[in-house]
Amino acid sequence: MLGTILIVLLVLFLVGALPTWNHSRSWGYAPSGGVGVVLVIVVILLLLGRI
Repeated sequence: MLGTILIVLLVLFLVGALPTWNHSRSWGYAPSGGVGVVLVIVVILLLLGRI
């Protein structure tokens, strides 16, 4: 249950971090890339049964 909530929150953060707004265009893909790495780590931990 906790893992599902974590994945949903991380996916929402990933969508929110995409540089699609005028003030965030100069950020590049660093925010969404960082959240994507965290999402991949959480998915791997879920698959291994650590969470």
